[in-house]
Amino acid sequence: MSCWANQLTSLDVSQNTNLTYLRCDDNQLTSLDVSQNTNLTDLHCYRNQLTSLDLSQNTNLIDLYCWENQLSSLDLSQNTSLNLLNCSDNPLTSLNVSQNTMLSNLNCEKNQLSNLDLRNGNNSNLNAIRCLGNANLSCINVDNPQFSLMNWTGASFFFDPQHYFS
Repeated sequence: MSCWANQLTSLDVSQNTNLTYLRCDDNQLTSLDVSQNTNLTDLHCYRNQLTSLDLSQNTNLIDLYCWENQLSSLDLSQNTSLNLLNCSDNPLTSLNVSQNTMLSNLNCEKNQLSNLDLRNGNNSNLNAIRCLGNANLSCINVDNPQFSLMNWTGASFFFDPQHYFS
């Protein structure tokens, strides 16, 4: 379902229980209830005004684009199939992807992160990380600091200079 780039202030998808794809970005949504959409695999809800996003029922979620919102927290502990996460440009202070063993692409830049936990037992699966613009973040928790230091380099990995792996 696509309803992006409108002036929507509300969206009710509660009756769309078989929904797998939802693109509702570039609207004026302040809330989004996807709790009844348990088959949802792709969610594009970026560039809205969301202050919270409950994804606890969306265990099939693979791709999540929730950048440029007002999210101060994001619980992804039930989204174990998550492969791509773009949560940049939010006021997130903490991000924990330790349950997201399938994660391969992470963009969490331009937040207010002071805590980032990437210890998911499968850091070798991460092939792209953008983490710039988090001035309060120094220590990034990883599976193996030496592996991260040696392998997370080049054009697909961006970290602020004060970051170190632990």
